Amino acid sequence: MADPRENADSDRRDVGGRPASPAGPLPQGKRRRRKRYPGTHPRRLDERYKELNPQKYPQMGEHIRAQGRTPAATHVPVLVKEVIAALKPTLGQIVCDCTVGYGGHAIKFLKHIGPTGRLIGFDVDGRELQRARHRLEASGVPISLHRMNFAALANVLTQEGIDGYDIIFADLGVSSMQVDDPSRGMSYKHEGPLDMRMDDRLRRTGADLLEALSEQELSQALWELSDEPDHARIARWIVQQRQVAPITRPQQLVRLIFHAKGTTEKAWKKQAAFADLHPAARTFQALRILVNDELGGLKQLLRTVPLCLRGGGRIGIVSFHSGEDRLVKAAFRDGLEAGVYEAISEKVIRPTPQEVRSNPRSSSAKFRWAKKKQLATEGAEDAEKQTEEAGSDPLLLFTARTTRS
Repeated sequence: MADPRENADSDRRDVGGRPASPAGPLPQGKRRRRKRYPGTHPRRLDERYKELNPQKYPQMGEHIRAQGRTPAATHVPVLVKEVIAALKPTLGQIVCDCTVGYGGHAIKFLKHIGPTGRLIGFDVDGRELQRARHRLEASGVPISLHRMNFAALANVLTQEGIDGYDIIFADLGVSSMQVDDPSRGMSYKHEGPLDMRMDDRLRRTGADLLEALSEQELSQALWELSDEPDHARIARWIVQQRQVAPITRPQQLVRLIFHAKGTTEKAWKKQAAFADLHPAARTFQALRILVNDELGGLKQLLRTVPLCLRGGGRIGIVSFHSGEDRLVKAAFRDGLEAGVYEAISEKVIRPTPQEVRSNPRSSSAKFRWAKKKQLATEGAEDAEKQTEEAGSDPLLLFTARTTRS
């Protein structure tokens, strides 16, 4: 919705009561004053003009990170050094970035695979994919971007004319640009529609799910998708509230969660430690995962990866909550036992304290990797023949087993 202040008459006044400058060209040598906002600090995203223009105000980003916060509408890729060290991209390889986003990890891959390599990327967010395209094309490395869920990465092999990927990577987190955009409704910090869709082609929004799910379904989702300890009470309050009026805005849901937890935002802020999770964070996470069917896509990806990786190829996944990490850990472990993978990460890889200080949103990141077993024979004909054979092939047995689970 447009800011009504932008359409006010020329005799409007600013917050100090002085007549505002009329629109139109200014006399030579005069500078137009920035838009005023109430209070001493900007609250809305569009008011944070210094954070939104890091080229002009680079010191602002440094100042905000020094406070343990992330500048608005910026995205810092997580665990970059650890990802590159584990997946070992080299010249000429084909890399599949399942979650291109703004291209933070993709740019690092491009530097290693060079002009003889190739990047194939996926993302369901049309706006972010277009921004990433402009950013990545400048590298000179062949790239091919697809607006689709990464669960369909096998379907693209024929279209791209390749027999497999050398590296498959997925960062399951939400980009900061999506979180900081009030129109997405993904954050408990901003007011806007309770949308939560990464892909605007999806039909159901977060508000739609809150209206449709039963109390039991809501409670189960809050527990399984975000480990919310007060899942039953929050679900009960949601059902009671929607009988009076629908929940369509983030701040409606935030206030409801505080009531369900028997406190207020003011009281919580007084006693909360710096690192304490916001009481609404888990509910918003669970609702976002439901809207975008994130676990369904991840399960399909884990089933498909063994058929899409070349022999000796590597898969790496960054997850941000325990439900995702459990699925990744189990799939890699089962693949190792079935002889599909020859090595997996022994332990989960977490950000260093230094990275968390500079990028607080990386604090919950967990990275795991696996390396596919080198096939005795390589080549497109051999790979196609092996994927058609049944019987005792460990790869097909593993894929069948994970499909049933």
